[in-house]
Amino acid sequence: PQYVEAGAGSPGPRGGAHACATHASDSQVADFQRAFTPGAQPGYRSHMTPPSVLNLSAYLMYATGKAARRTLSDKLTARGLRLWHLTVLTLVADLGAQPKGVLAARLDMNASDLARIVKDLADAGQVECVRSLTDRRRVDVRITPEGRSALDHLNADIASADDDILTPLSEAEREQLASLLRRVHAHHEATGPAAGARPTAQARQA
Repeated sequence: PQYVEAGAGSPGPRGGAHACATHASDSQVADFQRAFTPGAQPGYRSHMTPPSVLNLSAYLMYATGKAARRTLSDKLTARGLRLWHLTVLTLVADLGAQPKGVLAARLDMNASDLARIVKDLADAGQVECVRSLTDRRRVDVRITPEGRSALDHLNADIASADDDILTPLSEAEREQLASLLRRVHAHHEATGPAAGARPTAQARQA
């Protein structure tokens, strides 16, 4: 966005003091001014998103994602877990036993960080590290019955977090939003920096 210093009175580089890459509507600006002016109305708020950025999908996803992450993190912290614990536990539940190196590659995660997460889960009895049935040189991470039970409880917590985050939406709107987010996620997963990366032979043996 192109900005002009307040009070400068000189035209901006794109044809005037109001030139900017993103514009708020008159009603958005009016709502912002009413809500952000002390004493203007009972609903005055000391913090509010500038109306122009509400037209930017990337910003909305970023801001809403922060709120979603905070809500989910609170649910996990109450159980002594972090988001990576949930991610690893879900992956081995969905795909079966996996070597640590493959897990790290699939999650685009540092191997030492992955090892710490696996150790936490193993200490809690939710996963176990066992010799592969097909290659005795390989050690796989496998979910335990206790891990599946813990994941059931976590999934209930996540459903509760979804309800908190998506309170303004109807069931149909939630389904539509989830469908659109999956499409966007699949696109970036397929084209992002980690796309096309394959576990190395060393990773497969880890």
